[in-house]
Amino acid sequence: MRFYIRHRYGMTTREPPFSAFRSLLQELDDHQDDEEHCSVEVTHETEWSLGAYGGGYIIWENLEADSPRHMRGVPDEKILLLMEAVAKGDFDVVESEPWLPGY
Repeated sequence: MRFYIRHRYGMTTREPPFSAFRSLLQELDDHQDDEEHCSVEVTHETEWSLGAYGGGYIIWENLEADSPRHMRGVPDEKILLLMEAVAKGDFDVVESEPWLPGY
């Protein structure tokens, strides 16, 4: 299992403990008007990525393909579960969600 997280200001961390996901998500709570640095993500070695934005907006996509999907208003606890699933490569869990096409 190989994955990395991308922090709000661009720093990446390879294979942190899953407990780091909560603080990663909390990075979005500060400076909510910053439109340039507005997301964090967990990316699996297969290039599947879950990006999280303020207000529970998340994007699920393969960075090597052109088929992004999104959901709005997702609670933090659900986002944390999905981040862990991506890190583990358990994509069936992520795919089972009611994704909408596009960004």
